[in-house]
Amino acid sequence: MCPRRVTMEVPPNSDLTLGMRCLDKSEPGRTVWQMTADERFANPAGIMQGGFVGAFCDSAMSTAAVTFVRGRKVVAANVEMKVSFLAAVPIGTVLTAEAVVVSGGRRVAFTEVSVTGDDGRLLARASSTYLFTERE
Repeated sequence: MCPRRVTMEVPPNSDLTLGMRCLDKSEPGRTVWQMTADERFANPAGIMQGGFVGAFCDSAMSTAAVTFVRGRKVVAANVEMKVSFLAAVPIGTVLTAEAVVVSGGRRVAFTEVSVTGDDGRLLARASSTYLFTERE
């Protein structure tokens, strides 16, 4: 979870394990995240394995979806996701993900994310649909 303006929340284990940090979620339906392509995530070719890029995209988009509902307590379940890998991610690259809800309603949100490297190069794009379920 992203830090709120006044209080801090403990991030989920997946975020901690992958070193993902939410930098901004101040605008409903939009988030900005950051992580470093750590050598633990390298494939045999020595670049970041795509599944880790996908997990990064999912965290950014799901948080955008949850902030979109403005105060409702929901679980946002990912019902589908597509990731396009546009360039290799060298180990050590600082990744930034900017996610937005492009359309949504009471039960569903359609999201997109762009992932760039520390040089500003576009490395991946993804889209996803999240289904909302109310929680207590």
